[in-house]
Amino acid sequence: MANKKSQKTQTSIRHYFIDEGGDSTLFSRKGKVLIDTEGCSHFFMLGLLDVPDPTTLQRTFDDLRAQLMSDSYFNGVPSMQAKARKTALAFHAKDDLPEVRRDVFTLLRDTEGLRFFAIVADKLSVLEYVRQRNKRDPAYRYHPNELYDYLTGRLFKERLRQSNRYDIIFSKRGKSGRTDSLHRAIKSVPDMLRNQSNLPRNMLTNVPLNVSAATPKEYAGLQAVDYFVWALQRLYERGEDRYVEYLWRAFRLVHDIDDTRKTDYGVYYTQKKPLNAAALKWREKNKKPGI
Repeated sequence: MANKKSQKTQTSIRHYFIDEGGDSTLFSRKGKVLIDTEGCSHFFMLGLLDVPDPTTLQRTFDDLRAQLMSDSYFNGVPSMQAKARKTALAFHAKDDLPEVRRDVFTLLRDTEGLRFFAIVADKLSVLEYVRQRNKRDPAYRYHPNELYDYLTGRLFKERLRQSNRYDIIFSKRGKSGRTDSLHRAIKSVPDMLRNQSNLPRNMLTNVPLNVSAATPKEYAGLQAVDYFVWALQRLYERGEDRYVEYLWRAFRLVHDIDDTRKTDYGVYYTQKKPLNAAALKWREKNKKPGI
């Protein structure tokens, strides 16, 4: 029995799918602060969905899409046409019709084993960091990838201790997946952990990490994590918590790193400490409607 358990542990693999919510932009090309202006979010977040069985999830997503595409109710709907390259190719919460969105949310709610983790940054805090750094180093220039990579490292801080192998797929951003940069950001996590604990020096350094970037149409896991992140974004930007509450069973951790009212490391929302509109009420005076 012990040998079987050991063998199972050795061959276990985690499938992580990562997507972003909001944008990491702070300034226009002329240096004007864009936070909370049209098309620029107040928050930037990364979400990670742990999918135990990507093959089954893919099949259920494909089956749902085929069912919807064959429904005459959607005849003539632009987003359901193949040439529009939207719902006909992949589910995307922002583009999908409300009727479609409801079916996807129901599928996700009823899928066993999904676990969602996220990290959220308030861009006003990032702006303050950039300004303070510029005072120390006038040559420093902020780049949006800097925030993305930083949050990637923070997001994976506790996500590389559960298995011996990891298949990590990021939703592709633009023309470049930046796979090498993301791989470096994740590989920096073991050093971060060792600096904060008494972990053996060789721990986590040899864990196989298969890091790649892909489009949502290639993986149902990316379509699924998009829905989770969209739900979280609606809560932070608009105060709408019904989507998060609907999927809350799959939420394992949301780390709000800039809510430092009580601790320097922020706030952790978990199953024991639910995240909802009431918990974020205090932020309303500091932000404008987004999305």
